[in-house]
Order: sequence, then C-alpha cells, then structure tokens
Amino acid sequence: MKLLLATNNAHKAQEIRAILADRFSEIVTMREAGIDFEVEEDGATFRENALKKAVETLAYVGDRFDAVLADDSGLCVDALDGAPGVYSARFSGEGHNDAANNAKLIRLLQNVPDELRSARFCCCIALARRGLDPIVVQGEVEGTILHEARGENGFGYDPYFFYAPFGKSFAELSSEEKNAVSHRKRALTLLSEALHV
Repeated sequence: MKLLLATNNAHKAQEIRAILADRFSEIVTMREAGIDFEVEEDGATFRENALKKAVETLAYVGDRFDAVLADDSGLCVDALDGAPGVYSARFSGEGHNDAANNAKLIRLLQNVPDELRSARFCCCIALARRGLDPIVVQGEVEGTILHEARGENGFGYDPYFFYAPFGKSFAELSSEEKNAVSHRKRALTLLSEALHV
C-alpha cells in the first residue's frame, strides 16, 4: 500500500515512517510526490481538521495513493479553557510566529498559580483509505506551563511545556527523548495498533 503524508515536515515524516514502515510499501510526503495542494483547516476540533485534510487530499490525488495520513495538533491549557487549541500555530495572529505565540500565552497566564497551569499537547491523526472507513486516533501528553522558557531544542511551545516524568521542558529533551513520549508518538502507536486489528 502506498501512503501519502499530508505534510512536508521532515521531522514528522521521519517519525511516521519509523512507526508505520511495516504497514505500507511506500510512504512519501506531498513535496516528494510533487503534489501542491492545501486544505483549509477551518474545523473546531483537531479531529475535524485532521479528517478533512486526509479525506480531501485522498480525493484530490485520485488513485495514485491507497491512503492519506493527516494530523492536526496543538497545545490545550486548562486555565485558558483549552486555548490555544486548534489555533496553536496562529495564536497571536497569522504568520506562525513561535515567539509571539509564546509571549501571548505567558501574558495570559501571568497571574495563574503553578497548581492551575496544567496543559496537554494533543495530536489527532486521521488515515483516509480508498474503499475503507477512515481511522481517527488522538494522542495526548500531560504537562504544565512554565513561567520562563527553558531549553533550546524543539519548537513552538516546547520551551514552556514542563514534562514532570523527565523533570524537564520539552525543549530540554533530546529528539529521541521527546519522540518517545510525544503526543504524536502516542497517536501513531494507537494508529499502528488499529491497523493490526
């Protein structure tokens, strides 16, 4: 089976290949396949966005691929009623500016005490398959939001996301450490299990 990844993120593609390589004969990104197609992510939930992206991309590519995998992920902070949520990448406005997004997050939480700064990274993955029902899974990893940035690795909200089992922020973890416990890893593991049933 040939799988198209509805992403051009190399790190994401590497992680997906590592976990799903035994399920598909070929796994390629949009760029590798020479496909320039974008789906507007206008859903209210990670599930809606991931499923829409997977289904519409599969319809667009015709019979070139047997399946399309898409994901939508973000940070959900309890004290902010689940925000930034589906707006994680554009929390401070359009432009995907990590520094501005983090600045807004910390500003909104400036008077929130440590015990109320719980949060989680969520990753919803949808697999649209030709002639079969889609599979949708969600992985989460729990943490808390720090007052100051820690670490140089990772991206997005990683410097402020404290993961208690390791006693570090996500930005202080190595790629291997983060990938072993990340929300995407957990979602991919659930997807792999669903495909083995």
